[in-house]
Amino acid sequence: MLNLGAPNLPESTPVKAVRLTLVCHALTQAQKTGHLHLPNDGILPLSQQPFADLVGAQVLTAPERRACETAAWLAEQVQVEPALADCDLGRWHGLALKQLQAEQPQAVADWLQNPASAVHGGESFAALCQRLGAWLEAFDRPGEWLAVTHPMVMRAALVQVLDCPMLACQRIDVLPLSRLQLSFTGQWRLRLG
Repeated sequence: MLNLGAPNLPESTPVKAVRLTLVCHALTQAQKTGHLHLPNDGILPLSQQPFADLVGAQVLTAPERRACETAAWLAEQVQVEPALADCDLGRWHGLALKQLQAEQPQAVADWLQNPASAVHGGESFAALCQRLGAWLEAFDRPGEWLAVTHPMVMRAALVQVLDCPMLACQRIDVLPLSRLQLSFTGQWRLRLG
């Protein structure tokens, strides 16, 4: 019989099913105009409630305003989870990407090509991956969960779950309100559906 990556657990170990759907926050003005985020960026108005099909799940949210506002559309009760916070971009917060590319082309190239780079004085993508990996490893909450977070955090989750090179994150587009479905029964798996 083929073993498709299922962990070898003792017969007596109960496996608790966890379903975790990461949701990218709704569109912000910064995203619309090509600027890097600020912690207090709010979302643009939503015309209808997103993800009516996910009503009933327990909701976690990153601490930033844009994530909290999106989470408020999904549930009345949400829990702030600091580990879901966006990548700290240090001195680059709020700057236009075109401006950075014109004024600091080498720094931008280093940041995009080196996951350990923190040329902006903030958090590197490698550090974000480590932070999110530790959170996923410790996440032991059976049931259906939604976690509202950010594009870079969702990229880090994919890198961790798929155990792929960190540079692969440059090939992942995460649009506003995108969903990433994961499940855990002894190990994290990507859920396609």
